[in-house]
Amino acid sequence: MSELPQSILFCCDHNAVRSPMAEGIMKQFYGSGTYVQSVGVKNDMEIDGFCIAVCQEIGVELSRHRSRSFDEMEQWGDDLSSFDLVVALSPASQRRALELTRFFHLDVEYWPIMDPTGLGETRDAKLDSYRQTRSQIIQRLTERWGNPLEIK
Repeated sequence: MSELPQSILFCCDHNAVRSPMAEGIMKQFYGSGTYVQSVGVKNDMEIDGFCIAVCQEIGVELSRHRSRSFDEMEQWGDDLSSFDLVVALSPASQRRALELTRFFHLDVEYWPIMDPTGLGETRDAKLDSYRQTRSQIIQRLTERWGNPLEIK
């Protein structure tokens, strides 16, 4: 386990499932001491309803999340170099983050988190896939920064 960074950016392909999930869970688990945002390689989707549902099960509210891309983040004045850590949750987002951070001294980590979209035939099977993704994120967060209750 390591100390929480001052700022962290989670990224995935569309900022519609994995990265908003990681952002919301991180904020819920570790409070407001760390500035947490999320972004996608592309912004061509709204936040996924199954993502919202499985996060609500653990008290994480994502219904107001608005997806954004790396390009939009830059246009809105959020400087990538202001983050201490970028966590990529998909191969495409890892490539984009490394490309954008090659000029900055910035840590980029890759956490291979399953993309649950398109998995499962029934609503229950789909929800189970999203819960698996949620569990993978929680496992990575707690391995990296400890259990939420242990944070002082």
